[in-house]
This record gives sequence, structure tokens and C-alpha cells, in this order.
Amino acid sequence: MAKKLSEEIATRKRSINFYSLGSYLPDPDIVLRKQGKDARIYRELFCDPHVFACVQSRKAGVLSLEWDINRGLDKTKDAELIEDLLKKLDIHKLINDILDATLFGFQPIEIIWKKDGNYILPVELKAKPPEWFCFDEENQLKFRTKEHYWGEELPPKKFLCPQNNPSYDNPYGERVLSRVFWSVTFKKGGLKFWVIFTEKYGIPHLIGKHPRGATKEETDNLADLLEDMIQDAIAVIPDDSSVEIQEANKSSSAEVFEKLIDKMNSEISKAILGQTLTTEIGATGSYAAANTHMAVRQDIIDADKKLVEKTINQLIQWIYEINFSNTEVPKFELYEPEDVDLTLAQRDKILSESGVKFTKEYFIKAYGLEEEDFDIREDIIPTQNPQFSQFKEQEETAPLGQEQLEDLFKFLAENELTNQAQKMLSPLISLLENCESFDEAYELLTNKNLKSKKFEQCLQKALFLSELQGRSDGLDE
Repeated sequence: MAKKLSEEIATRKRSINFYSLGSYLPDPDIVLRKQGKDARIYRELFCDPHVFACVQSRKAGVLSLEWDINRGLDKTKDAELIEDLLKKLDIHKLINDILDATLFGFQPIEIIWKKDGNYILPVELKAKPPEWFCFDEENQLKFRTKEHYWGEELPPKKFLCPQNNPSYDNPYGERVLSRVFWSVTFKKGGLKFWVIFTEKYGIPHLIGKHPRGATKEETDNLADLLEDMIQDAIAVIPDDSSVEIQEANKSSSAEVFEKLIDKMNSEISKAILGQTLTTEIGATGSYAAANTHMAVRQDIIDADKKLVEKTINQLIQWIYEINFSNTEVPKFELYEPEDVDLTLAQRDKILSESGVKFTKEYFIKAYGLEEEDFDIREDIIPTQNPQFSQFKEQEETAPLGQEQLEDLFKFLAENELTNQAQKMLSPLISLLENCESFDEAYELLTNKNLKSKKFEQCLQKALFLSELQGRSDGLDE
């Protein structure tokens, strides 16, 4: 019984529903089976402008991210080698090729290894057409050649093969383009009939009239003249004939084709991006709905990002297995660059000019910097602000005693705030008494006439000392 528990029982070979072509699994894609073709028919879908725009939008969400190598506990130069290698490779193209796996289900990428000094490293990564490959009964990738129609085995560590949601039953992965095939097909048909409809009813009808006893030759000649008139708007007809112009009014019928195209575009957007509002505003769009749809698109981007990270980390794992004996392997990571918090930066600038000295640990925590990214220069002396200089943090002195506090509160006891307020308001009050209208008084209440700088400085000192006194009373209790 123990042996049975360790063995796989439900296998393809024993399944009643299993069948294979030779030694490889058939592609279960329903569209390809009904069309009797391979994945090459999906490449034609990129000719549709809406499909192309949606695919570019989905890829751009990942391609716009920054990348880095997370060394973890590995402090050796091996991780630096990986970082330098990825910088030499066309990492942008590699990410773009990996993302094709979401469109075609899987994307084989061949690795060209070469010796570089003491190392064996990949010098080029080439994406190959998925229709050249198949999977065997063990879900292993195989290359179909002229000599081996059923597929030949591939050497280990030779092909990266990112797969979009593969399963035991379907190692070919889920194809996004398979979901939009019929939408694009119906859209093309609708456009074709719409063009015919436009040609038929977009031009006014010309009705030629001739006498009842006209011969067939005269009738045909008049018809030819009307046909030429459609192109040149000029016709010469007998004086006993006439031409009547009748306008076509079929706008309601044209809306049927427009609704069909819009519906197909909506289905394409949902299949590729998971939503519609980031590509189609529509008549019922709203800010809240657009944010919700953007969040859905972001979830798909995050899933694509994990697929890229998994594939490139597989490459790094192979490089370490071939060249190094380290057990700690660095990780490739994609991240979205964060904007600097301007409010925080302005606050820190004011505090720095007031005499506050920040540490490296603070900048690393507050701004997400690395220790090796910056250094604090000791030769720069911050500009001292007079109203804050006496309250600067003193690292080498003792806290303020009772005598120092009494000196600081002295200017308040001498009615300093009252004197400053009177100096500021007295000239203004005298001016307002001589005003004859509200507009004239309003003009006086400007920064140009209101001299309040010194009063503001005194008020700042008062607030600071009040807080300081409050803390001192709290400590005394």
C-alpha cells in the first residue's frame, strides 16, 4: 500500500479519454481545431487596430517598470556579475518576448551560451515561433523538425518556456488571442458590409427619365451618362429627358453596423485587458468606474510581472548551477518607481535650514534609498534661521534648566506680543478710519500694507515656549 501512495495513478496512458498524435500531445485549442490551422492565424489578428492597441497597453504596463537584482544574503561579486550581464543583454526585448506567452499560451526562448573568461554565460536569447514546438506526454517541450515530425527532445538549460496559466491537461497554456479570434472575425464582416452599405446609400440616387418610346440604345446611353455623372457631376442629356436626385436616408440602419463594431471592440478589450474603460470611455463612463477598471487592469499587469520575474529568475538559477556553488541565488525583481514625496522633502528642507541634522538611517527609511546611493557631506553648514537658531537641537549640551526657561519667557512677561501687535495694527487702524468705501479698505488689507513679519516671529516663539512649558509641567507631574 505504501508503494501505491508514492506512485502516480491517474496518468494519461491509463486514462480512457487520452489520445495522442505519435508521441506528442495535440493542442487542445478549440479555435485551432475548428480551423484546422496552427497558431500562425493568431498573428493576423494584430492587423486589427484595436487588438494592437490593447496588446500594446497591456505590455506597456510591465515594460514601463524598473528592474533590480535583490541580492538577499549574497554579498559576493557573483550577484554583480548577474546584474552586469542583464545590462548587456537587451532586457527590454527579453521582457517583451516573455509577455508574448500571454498572447500565444507559451513562448519558447532559446539561450545561446558561450564561454566568457572563467564563466559560461548566455550571450543572446532568441524568441522562437510557438508553432514550431509541441509537448510530449510528460508535458516536456519538444521541437518539431523535418527529421522528427513528432518532436525531438531538447537539451536541458537550453530553452526558457514561459507559459500562461498552464495545466496538466493543457501545457500549451491559455491564449488571449484565442478569445478575440471570433470577435475580430465578426468585426471584419461588419466593416465589410458597412462599407458596402455606405457606398450604396451614402451617395444620392440619380433617377433618369426618358420618353416612353425611347429605344433600348437610348436607355443604355442615359444610364451610362448617369454613371459618369456620379463621378464627375456632369451629364449631357437630350432635352426631352430629365434627371431626378433622390437623397437616401438610412442613418438608423447604419447604427446597426456601428453598434456591432463597438460591441466587438468591447469584447476584445475585456479579453485582453479585463475591462473596457481604459481604452473606451463610452457614454456612461465615470471617474469611479474608470478607477475600478484601472484596478482590474493593474491586477493583470501584476500577473504578467510575476511571469516575467519567474522566467528571468529561472535563467539566473541556471547560470548559478553552471558556474557557482552558492546556495543563495539573487532574485530579479520589477518595481514601479515611486515619486519623491514633495511635502516630506519640503518639510525636511525647512528643518535642515533650521539646524536639524538628519542621519543616513532616516533618509533610507523615509525615501527608500540604499546606503551606497548617497553620502552626507559634512562640509555643508545649514543656513541658520534667526528665529529658530536658539532652539536648535544641542547634541552635546544638557537640557534647558529653570533659569534658561525664565529668560526665554521674559519677552512674553514684558508684553512683547502686545507691543508688536499694536505696532502692526495702529497704522492700519488709522488708515481704515479715513476710508470712504469698502473697496478702498479692501485695498489696504494687503501684504504690502500689513507689516506682520515680526509679530509672526514672536508668535512662533510663544507657541514653541508654550509647548515646551507644557511638556516640562507634564514631566514634573
